[in-house]
Amino acid sequence: MADCTAGRKLSLIDRLLTVWILAAMLAGIGLGFCFPGMATYLGRLSTGTTSWPIAVGLILMMYPPLARVRYEKVGRVFFNFRVFFFSLLQNWLIGPVLMFVLAVMFFRDQTDIAVGLIIIGLARCIAMVIVWNSLADGDGEYCAALVAVNALFQILFYTAYIYIFVTVIPGLLNLGWSSTAITVSMADVARSVAIYLGIPFAAGIGSRWWLTKLKSKVWYDEVFVPRISPLTLVFLLYTIVIMFMIKGEEIVAGPLTVVRIAIPLLIYFMTMFAVSFYMGVKGKFSYPQTVSVAFTAASNNFELAIAVAVAMFGIGSNVAFTAVIGPLVEVPVMITLVNLAIYWRK
Repeated sequence: MADCTAGRKLSLIDRLLTVWILAAMLAGIGLGFCFPGMATYLGRLSTGTTSWPIAVGLILMMYPPLARVRYEKVGRVFFNFRVFFFSLLQNWLIGPVLMFVLAVMFFRDQTDIAVGLIIIGLARCIAMVIVWNSLADGDGEYCAALVAVNALFQILFYTAYIYIFVTVIPGLLNLGWSSTAITVSMADVARSVAIYLGIPFAAGIGSRWWLTKLKSKVWYDEVFVPRISPLTLVFLLYTIVIMFMIKGEEIVAGPLTVVRIAIPLLIYFMTMFAVSFYMGVKGKFSYPQTVSVAFTAASNNFELAIAVAVAMFGIGSNVAFTAVIGPLVEVPVMITLVNLAIYWRK
């Protein structure tokens, strides 16, 4: 993945990310049909809902974006309290509530898909937003600070948020979700977050602290981070291949499900960006700050969403399948929003 120092040039790998994801999906479906015994073999390498080959891949997938975060920039966010408060409101109240509403509206009777959408909405962006922000001429340092805050907030609150939005609120609204297998405990979520976010988070902080001391910050940001960044894409595609290999027959039988999942995701991304940009203008934020806040609010950490969905519900679940559709929709939408932001700047 690209870094905020990349300027307004999107690398070939990032530019074709949607193509790679589609190719991984097709490869997974093909392997599932050609080698049906592979899914059974993967099942033997699992404990409960945890597939150990995938668990290692997901942790490695999460490490580069967390190693990239400039945690030392966190304090800069607080210099402008209005912008910080607005970003906090968008990321940790409006975004989760909007995705919950869309999930219930579109998939009230398909609880597993609704939960997958909610998990996406709760995973605030800490990776690709730096790319979108850079392409749209946003404030690079402020974006890095917002990313750092989101990373810290996810460590502290992601467990509680999933429990509240997946178990507590549906129960209060009598949605009937308690009669399904989708009733999770805080202990289940905490364990998943500790493994798939806590381990790479600690490794990311440790890498930045140790390697900047051993080498330099310039070497770390300009040499080390670009070297490890491809791991995210490699293991994201690896995970997608395995998941679609297991779900291939179901996908071929019902391709409209993918389209139905894409619709609320499209509404979510467009709404979050438009509302954030409009409120930034009304709040008289600078254009670079408005862009940073808008993309941070509209983007999501699909790596974390996939990791938690797989860990909690299993690699063959519809929850995990829904989480995989997230980046397929998000990437082309964000590229469109980059162009829209530049147009609105005029």
